[in-house]
Amino acid sequence: MIISINKIIRQFKTKPQFYHFFYAICSLPALIFLLFAFEIYAPKFPTSNDTITYIAKSGMGDDEIAKDLEKQGIIKNSFFFRSYVILSLQHSKLQAGKYLLSPNMSVYEIVKRMVSGDVIKQKITILEGWDIHDIKKYFQVNDVLTNGDFIKLVNQNFSSRFDFLKEKPKDVSLEGYLFPDTYEIYEGESGEELVRNILANFDKKITPEIREEIKKQKKSIFEIITAASIIEKEVKSINDKKVVSGIIWKRLKIGMPLQMDSTINYITNKNDPGVSIKDTKIDSEYNTYKYTGLPHGPISNPGIDSIMAAIYPKESPYLYYLSSISGKIIFSRTMVEHSAAMSKYLR
Repeated sequence: MIISINKIIRQFKTKPQFYHFFYAICSLPALIFLLFAFEIYAPKFPTSNDTITYIAKSGMGDDEIAKDLEKQGIIKNSFFFRSYVILSLQHSKLQAGKYLLSPNMSVYEIVKRMVSGDVIKQKITILEGWDIHDIKKYFQVNDVLTNGDFIKLVNQNFSSRFDFLKEKPKDVSLEGYLFPDTYEIYEGESGEELVRNILANFDKKITPEIREEIKKQKKSIFEIITAASIIEKEVKSINDKKVVSGIIWKRLKIGMPLQMDSTINYITNKNDPGVSIKDTKIDSEYNTYKYTGLPHGPISNPGIDSIMAAIYPKESPYLYYLSSISGKIIFSRTMVEHSAAMSKYLR
């Protein structure tokens, strides 16, 4: 070994061209590394403001994606894209979906986005007090789910995944459990995944402390959500919600019919501030004029304020209330007071 090294040194001294050749050989790996790093970390056009919506279809391999990105002018060379995902062991992790890409992104950034599944997302918002029919129409307008798909899904049994649904009657839909909030959905997300995400949000909002309080009151989450769904449709302010909650539980305790117009509107799919006598005679388990107790199930999807009002009602001497033409809630102690209030504020 020592002889060989000495021989190489003598070659350097006697043959300068050998020295240059040896230096070139040693420098080659460094040059290859620098070229590879440049191709991976330097964007094709760093100052570009152009963007495209790129769809990576299910079943596409890294070679097909690489050639596609080069063809569309997003990356400089498909060879380096594919080499990088293979060497970084990410070639099988590229996820299908719709991505927002630009020539100002490096191969590293593009691969990171596609591996993490950072796809273009659509925001949808479920409003407080919407029922499943309102949500169905909203989804239809926004091309989220078709009518049949959504109705089928909200009648599907998700109780094996979410414990809070086990106490819900099997013939009652997910009405009441589709928590009002803003959700992000990605291209290609199934309707079942969307519904599961909404239910997971409900599961998170109904904290262990809330569940413990409901249990302490010897009520069920289903009863609370059903009451909250009525409160959501009946009144708007937090204070009014708490007082109306107290009236609901008081009427239930004494066996008095709830006689809530919102439950009749749920049956008729109307939005009448004062329901007709004819409609109050409809034979339905949701008719709180005809039957005592809570309706058969929730009549809307309540927000957290209505849910908390249902759990923590405000004690009051009132047993009746009405919404005046101006929108003010008028509370009354007796039927005589209530009749006088109707004459004063509704006629």
